[in-house]
Amino acid sequence: MKLNGFGTTLSIMAAGALVLSGCGSDKNSDTAEKSTSDSTTTNGNCGGADTLKASGSTAQQNAMARFVKVFIDECSDQNVNYTANGSGAGVREFVGGQTDFAGSDVPLDSDDYAAAQQRCESPALNLPVVFGPIAITYNLAGVDTLNLDGPTAAKIFNGTITSWDDAAIKSLNPEATLPSQEIHVVFRSDESGTTDNFQKYLDAASGGAWGKGAGKTFNGGVGEGAKGNDGTAGAIAATEGAITYNEWSFAQAKKLSTAQVITSAGPEPVAISTESVGKTIAGATIKGQGNDLVLDTASFYQPTQSGSYPIVLATYEVVCSKYPDTEVGTAVRLFLKSTIGAGQSGLADNGYVPIPEAFKARLASAVDAIS
Repeated sequence: MKLNGFGTTLSIMAAGALVLSGCGSDKNSDTAEKSTSDSTTTNGNCGGADTLKASGSTAQQNAMARFVKVFIDECSDQNVNYTANGSGAGVREFVGGQTDFAGSDVPLDSDDYAAAQQRCESPALNLPVVFGPIAITYNLAGVDTLNLDGPTAAKIFNGTITSWDDAAIKSLNPEATLPSQEIHVVFRSDESGTTDNFQKYLDAASGGAWGKGAGKTFNGGVGEGAKGNDGTAGAIAATEGAITYNEWSFAQAKKLSTAQVITSAGPEPVAISTESVGKTIAGATIKGQGNDLVLDTASFYQPTQSGSYPIVLATYEVVCSKYPDTEVGTAVRLFLKSTIGAGQSGLADNGYVPIPEAFKARLASAVDAIS
C-alpha cells in the first residue's frame, strides 16, 4: 500500500514547549499529569486501565506530550505515563513486561519480535503514528546557511573530514566564509532510533563514503556522546564548531542552525519544511504483514523528486495485538484511537508531520483490532 494523496498545506510555526511534564526534555519523567477536569469523560471512547505506562523514543517525546494531553482531555479519569529514554530502552522495557507499550523510531527486529510475542502471548505490532524529520544541526559563527550532501555528511560523521574549511564543504558552500576550525561531532550516547535512521541515510546516500553501517548505536568512531535528542541539541547550542543530528522539534526548540541537504534528485539544496517532508512521505509503502504496519522507508534516503527532504523517520508505537490483561488492551486501543484522531491536530506546530489521510483508515483498522 502506498501512502499517496498526502496534502502538505499545514503551516510550520516555531516549536514551543507544551505544559506537560517531560515535554522538550529527555529526563526520565512522566509525560503528563492527571487532568484536573471536573468531568469524568468528554466522550464515550474511554475505559480500561486507569493508567498506562510506556517508554522509548525521544524523537516522539514532544508529539507524545500532545497525544497524552488530548487523551486526558477526552478521558479525564485515565492517564499515560511516558518516559523518554530512547528507542532501545523502550523496547527492552516493553518486552520485559515493565511497560504497556513502547515508542520506537525503528520497528522490532527478529529477536525483539520473538521476545515481544512471548511477553504479549500474541504477535506484537509496529504502528506508525507520526513522521519526524531529522535535522543536521550545527553551531558555526557567521555561517547562517550550510549545504551538505550525503558523501560530505558521511565523511564528517566518520572523521574523514575534520575541519570546517575542508575543500569538500567549501565546494558546496561557495558563498560562505568557512573558518579553519576543527569540527566537533556530537552523537547520541544512548541506543537511539534517531541514530539508526540517520546512519541508514548516510549508508544509502554517501556512495560508499560512510562505510560504518547502521544500528541504534553510533558507529562513526569520532566525537562526543550526549544522551537523548535534548542532550545533543544542548551540546550543539553550547559548543562552537559542533555538528550533530536531531529530531527537528528539538532543533526548533533550541533555535539551532540547520543544514540544507543536496539529494540524489538535485541539484538545489533542500531545507526541512512540511512540503519537503510531505513529498518524501508520499513514497512510503507498507512492508509489514496484516496489522503490523512496518513501513519501507528506503526510498526516503535517495529521493527521485526534487524538493524532497531525505532524512525522515517514521516513529512507531509497539503494542501487543492481544494483551494478557484486557483492561490494558482496551486502554491502549482507546489511547491510540485518540492519537491517530484528534491527537494529530497541531503536530506541525512542534516540528512533526502528521499521518497522511490516505493511511489513516488502514491504521485505524489495525488499532481497532487491539484487545
